[in-house]
Amino acid sequence: MPYSRQLLQGLLNWEKFRWAAEDGGFVTRNSKADTRHSPSPMLTAICQVLARIPVGHVITYGDLAAMAGYPRAARRAGQALRQLPADTTLPWHRVINAQGRISVPEPAAGRQRERLEQEGVIAIGGRIDLARFRWQP
Repeated sequence: MPYSRQLLQGLLNWEKFRWAAEDGGFVTRNSKADTRHSPSPMLTAICQVLARIPVGHVITYGDLAAMAGYPRAARRAGQALRQLPADTTLPWHRVINAQGRISVPEPAAGRQRERLEQEGVIAIGGRIDLARFRWQP
């Protein structure tokens, strides 16, 4: 189900951006220049998939990219996730690498591990059992 721009903006919780009605883009408040941009089609598709991952499940960066319509683009999916603001309401923490490990740098790795444990996803020896916790819609 495709999301409207307004709903996507709410999902992303981008408080550092404001909607620019005159051209339908985003205006950054903290930049020196008045830069206008819209979320890329890939970021939009990734956010739509990310919003559907249920509590207690994880997917890999490759799974996320493939479900968003970008097969073989796991690294690009990870780069897209880095564009999300720190206070996003999207479940970014449910995305792990193909080996079942958390692959984001600290301190985000600690937050990711904590959130996954709160949802019942456990790592044994630093690895999450993909056979048990992987989401496959």
